Amino acid sequence: MKEPLILAFDCGTQSTRAILFNKNGDIVGKCKVPFEPYFSLREGWAEQYAEVYWEKFVEASQTLKAKLPDKWKDIIAVSVTTMRDNCVCVDEKGMALRPVILWLDRREATPVKLPFKNKFIFKLVGMYEPMIKQSMVTASNWIKEYEPDIWKKTYKYLMFSGYINNKLSGKMVESIASMIGHLPFDYKKKEWMTPSSLTYPAFAIEKEKLCELVEPGSVIGGITKEAAEQTGIPEGTPLIAAGSDKGCETLGTGCTCDGCASLSFGTTATVQLTTDKYVEPSTFMPAYPAMIKGKYNPETQIFRGFWMVTWFKNEFAHKEELEAKRLGISPEALLDKVLADIPAGSNGLMLQPYWSPSLKAPEARGAIIGFSDKHTRAHIYKAIIEGIGYGLVEGLREMEKRAKYNIEYLTVSGGGSSSDAICQITADMFGLAVKRVQTYETSGLGAAMIGFVGAGEFKDISEAQSGMVHYTDEFFPDMDNHKIYMLMYERVYKKMYKRVQPLYGELQQINKLLQEDKK
Repeated sequence: MKEPLILAFDCGTQSTRAILFNKNGDIVGKCKVPFEPYFSLREGWAEQYAEVYWEKFVEASQTLKAKLPDKWKDIIAVSVTTMRDNCVCVDEKGMALRPVILWLDRREATPVKLPFKNKFIFKLVGMYEPMIKQSMVTASNWIKEYEPDIWKKTYKYLMFSGYINNKLSGKMVESIASMIGHLPFDYKKKEWMTPSSLTYPAFAIEKEKLCELVEPGSVIGGITKEAAEQTGIPEGTPLIAAGSDKGCETLGTGCTCDGCASLSFGTTATVQLTTDKYVEPSTFMPAYPAMIKGKYNPETQIFRGFWMVTWFKNEFAHKEELEAKRLGISPEALLDKVLADIPAGSNGLMLQPYWSPSLKAPEARGAIIGFSDKHTRAHIYKAIIEGIGYGLVEGLREMEKRAKYNIEYLTVSGGGSSSDAICQITADMFGLAVKRVQTYETSGLGAAMIGFVGAGEFKDISEAQSGMVHYTDEFFPDMDNHKIYMLMYERVYKKMYKRVQPLYGELQQINKLLQEDKK
């Protein structure tokens, strides 16, 4: 064996990546297999066959093996990180009973009837409506209501990561760091809820349908003979429990201390902390179990955050796409130049990135204000980037206050982090230095780090971080730009939602009336 390698899989909404990492955090080789993210039988639905995910997983593994056959014998363990809030109904053999209802799905079940005590307490703290909404968007509740035969046949209700773990090892086991979704999971205690838990009725799932939970870094089992034949991974190779994609990103950027916040510029933009104590990012919103034992990741989400960048490119950047193709570069590289030409604050154009409703703002929509005849599509593009930034600033400030942390610098990951222009705007908006590591595959890197620790190559996460996380770029804030951003944030952005909220409600009511007329 020349050098020990971890084979990390990053299974996302639109692609699966198989990546070989060494102990220095270098990518020895990788393969990305894209696929259609979902199919939709009805408006607002988003589903995908679990078998598609496994087929793409196998393809990524076999393709990488074919590219690097000499490296394959150096694999000492496998680790898997996946997208969050996607569950699979499986039978006793681990076969999926229906397509996966994805995190993008917008179907709703009938609201649950909460016990009087729970209802009273939630109303007392102003969380009754959000909790009812949670029960409505919980996929298991919809399956129980509309597909009772499927639910009756369900042996285990697994997270997507648990489904993959079982396909590889034959064991229905899940990492507590992957338990992020609409499930009866006690995030503070890091175990399944008991029926007496206050929020249990919203996610009530029979105990026997829930799987075994383990700490990240635990050996789930060895790759089975069947899985070895399909994937090409040597039989018996240890499968190490990892965690969710966002948690792995936070670890992969080295954001493990109280002076750092991790920003993820993906389809969903997030800001996470790593804390020693359980700190809710906002009232009744849980802090997730971190990849490091005993720690937590409070998080604020901007749902469909950098999806808006893709939307803009598809709708308005055809010129850049044609020019980029001619020059042999990415459209994003040309758009970065556009960002530099627009001043901080986009000449008074302000965007609120509420593209999808949230738990506490179920009627919310996106909004752009401040248009004038001087604004161009370039201003809209920069306003999108800034709008996401304002939302993340708001989330971080709330979490800093709750955790009593003073954030000193930021780390970045996700597709948007590969843009120098976006990293610089982020530094300017937060007024903090932004650090970028050696690869944008930070989710896979985090999974590989926990894999090496689980395999005994590093004694702990701290040692793995020292060996595998290397900051290669740092962006320092332009404090003049920061002053502009904070002026707009305090005087405009923070007031936008309350001012526009009544109109969002009116739009929601009008849409309901129009839908009823169609029926």
